[in-house]
Amino acid sequence: MMNGGAGMGGIGGMGFTWIFGLLMIVGLIVLVVVLVKTFTGGSSTGGASTTERPDDSDGTRARSGRGREILAERYARGELSAEEYRERLRTLEEDGL
Repeated sequence: MMNGGAGMGGIGGMGFTWIFGLLMIVGLIVLVVVLVKTFTGGSSTGGASTTERPDDSDGTRARSGRGREILAERYARGELSAEEYRERLRTLEEDGL
């Protein structure tokens, strides 16, 4: 014991290696979660990407559905009167959106 017991089983030997290993595992899990969320399109609370209709080649069907959704949400919150809602819905239909 020339080194005063600071080797394999001494102070600082095995004491901190399990913490480092644990931090590595947690870091890998966080990395995997971030990568999965990045490549699958974001958060699980949004839900907009799963409810949209598939779009045509120019994207009009997806925009149409989203525009009507927004209009319906604003009407439900009371931001639009019934007349405003019908008028804007008619405008969306005329524009082909």
